[in-house]
Amino acid sequence: MLECEPGDWVEIETEDGKYTGILMERPELAGDKHMVIKLESGYNIGIKKDKIKKIRKISTRIREEFKLKKHERDPSKKDISILATGGTIASRVDYITGGVHSAFSAEELISAVPELGEIANVQGRQIFNKFSENVAPTDWVTIAEAVYEEIKKKASGVVITHGTDTMGYTSAAVAFMLQTSVPVVLTGAQRSSDRGSSDAATNLIHSAIVASCGNFSEVVVVMHAESSDSYSFIHPATKVKKLHSSRRDAFKTVNTKPLGRVFREGVEFMQEVKKDKELTLDTKLDEQVFLLKYFPGLKPSVIDSLVDGGYHGIVLEGTGLGHTAEGLFEGIREAINSDVVVAMTSQTIFGRVNMNVYSTGRILLDTGVIPCEDMLSETAYVKLMWVLGHTRKPDKVREMMLTNYAREVSERSIFTHKNSRKNQ
Repeated sequence: MLECEPGDWVEIETEDGKYTGILMERPELAGDKHMVIKLESGYNIGIKKDKIKKIRKISTRIREEFKLKKHERDPSKKDISILATGGTIASRVDYITGGVHSAFSAEELISAVPELGEIANVQGRQIFNKFSENVAPTDWVTIAEAVYEEIKKKASGVVITHGTDTMGYTSAAVAFMLQTSVPVVLTGAQRSSDRGSSDAATNLIHSAIVASCGNFSEVVVVMHAESSDSYSFIHPATKVKKLHSSRRDAFKTVNTKPLGRVFREGVEFMQEVKKDKELTLDTKLDEQVFLLKYFPGLKPSVIDSLVDGGYHGIVLEGTGLGHTAEGLFEGIREAINSDVVVAMTSQTIFGRVNMNVYSTGRILLDTGVIPCEDMLSETAYVKLMWVLGHTRKPDKVREMMLTNYAREVSERSIFTHKNSRKNQ
């Protein structure tokens, strides 16, 4: 058989007829008894090798390297930094496995979205390249330190590209660890950059607009507000949650309103934002914290094993207003008596815990469980890590957990499920 490489245009003659198309790489899990070609119609077909009579190479794939574009610095524009950490916003479809794999560096992202050069003077660098499920607490520290360095270098704003699945954890961690003097924006994409329906470019452009607007100094998340590309929401870093696995408007602000909207024309704030804060970095974390979702049938031995395993804190995601089964009370009491902090959130997402309403809640309060108001469970988990990184004294831990540092607690919870114009 004629030697052909993936990407070559070929004609394959078989016992059943001739097929013409682009030779694709063999799917990793498909075995070696088939060849796959992409027809002119765009469909892929598999052809059994034992049926192939002849292969003719019509043309060879033109192989061009991705060219990085350099933007000349414009002194009339602000300087922003894009820090890449991986995720779908920096990914492509890998035809070897059929999956999505991290591919593009910060420089490649900038070159692929020329509109960025019209917004600001953009510098980019890769911190690491991970899907968000692989991002660990140590990586949160790396990100916060990298942002701090960019701001010290006089960046007017910083954009962090990140996978969407755990972006809420990272945004909360950066918000607790970094008091920023400029806008710091986390963004990602639900659909990879090489797909026609990708939200990557719009999210990146809107994030650059927010990072260069200079009107506030907070850590935020910027993602699509609706299924079209018309505008994005500016979400508080500690109040944002991914509520859909694949929709482009999957991210919503929970229990309060978004901080604002961003259009191609600029930013429209919906809440009063913080300005002119002093830049500080505090990355102390205690990773010995466990996020435990209550469910019917949860055994007390699970809590016992966490205490025996050396955990210093447990965030319980309880039912409704902040409850667990009575059968867990003794285990929770023993954990607290063993100097393990136990904090309570609600698995309802919207609303807040109120452990004074029912006797089960009141007993848990008397036991020493800390009610986390309307904090998201993910945020409470990150916050307890940060708090325990500073103190293990029970009274001080309680005081810090109930102190509002980065909008993690709303004075009044607002139900804005759609976060749309009509809900504001």
